[in-house]
Amino acid sequence: MLDTLQVVTTVAVGLMVGVEFSVAFIMNRILDALPEDSGQLGHAHGGRMLGTLMPFWYIGSLVLSAVWAVAGWHHHGAGLVVTAAGLLILSVVMSILLLVPINNRNKTWTPENRPADWKEQLHRWNRYHYIRVAVLVAAFTLLVAALV
Repeated sequence: MLDTLQVVTTVAVGLMVGVEFSVAFIMNRILDALPEDSGQLGHAHGGRMLGTLMPFWYIGSLVLSAVWAVAGWHHHGAGLVVTAAGLLILSVVMSILLLVPINNRNKTWTPENRPADWKEQLHRWNRYHYIRVAVLVAAFTLLVAALV
């Protein structure tokens, strides 16, 4: 049973890292290259879509990691899993305090109602997101290392 939990947790976190990496290094560059207001509208739509899905994925990954840490407490790699869970907690806290407030504003913006500093707000979100991706990659790496 622990083996299944380890695989499910690692895959769930790995897929989440892939999505967030793609947002940071692929999707945002595509959206920023679109003409006129298309990029801003794309950012707003992405904010609505992923803003709905990702909280469940983040919390689910954290719960899976915590269950793995408890279930595998006396097994090899438990410290790595606990550290990974701590990093996932950090990613959730970062999301709630830094990224979600910007995203909640962004997802309501249209070319008619967006603030004058909308690009700066998106750049700030991206800077925080790069840090969050690094935290997630570290957590994923620790989970993979715990499997060995």
